[in-house]
Amino acid sequence: MTQLTVDLNADMGESFGPWIMGQDEALLEVVTSANIACGFHAGDPDVMAQTIATAHKNGVGIGCHPGFPDLQGFGRRNMVLSPTSLRNLVQYQLGASLAVAQAQGAKVRHLKLHGALANMCSADEAMALACYEAALEVAPDIIIMVLAATAQQRAVERLGCLWAGEIFADRAYNADATLVDRSLPGAVIHDADHAAGRIVNMVKAGAILPETGDPIPAAVDTICLHGDGATALQIARSVKRELEAAGVTLKPFVGQRST
Repeated sequence: MTQLTVDLNADMGESFGPWIMGQDEALLEVVTSANIACGFHAGDPDVMAQTIATAHKNGVGIGCHPGFPDLQGFGRRNMVLSPTSLRNLVQYQLGASLAVAQAQGAKVRHLKLHGALANMCSADEAMALACYEAALEVAPDIIIMVLAATAQQRAVERLGCLWAGEIFADRAYNADATLVDRSLPGAVIHDADHAAGRIVNMVKAGAILPETGDPIPAAVDTICLHGDGATALQIARSVKRELEAAGVTLKPFVGQRST
């Protein structure tokens, strides 16, 4: 029997000056990968440096987490930008992430789009291509983390780059593998036991299990939870505990390449 392995990631580095967001230090003792904000939707240079340093110390995989330039809206409001502007904002944030990591003696392994930028790219392959091509121009060997079974995955498959498929522990799914809009009831899952149970089922099935509709076969390389949620740490611990109880090994993803 093949041993099941999966990565557990969290979005973090989202504090700003004296405003604290999330429980990053505690989460970095649970997760195996961290998606660290780059200052556009959240975070600042000090927060980025500290989060990268702690992740590196803990052996956690470090990722760049670029988003829209929207501090007030936390990057969760849709924006209409030209392909050129999309490319520039991704490269600007990735450049900052690479530089800060290098100064800490660390390495940025992966890139994951944030919030509304990610959601829009999950439905718009051309938009996803613009973002990912820009990242690969700067860091050709970076692993692109994608929302599994969406336009993001189709984009990386076209590019032939390294990628990892992601599913969410704390978000509900539509029948097309996109995430239920946060404005709708039940879109965000706060119950740790419920989150853990559904994730174990998805990992075993190798599929996304939407709220309605049939299972969607998916590359389940990594599981995400949002670090800004009030129950994020509780969910992370519960998901890790239940996966390990089910015989699933947690470790950083290595990336795959479509042929």
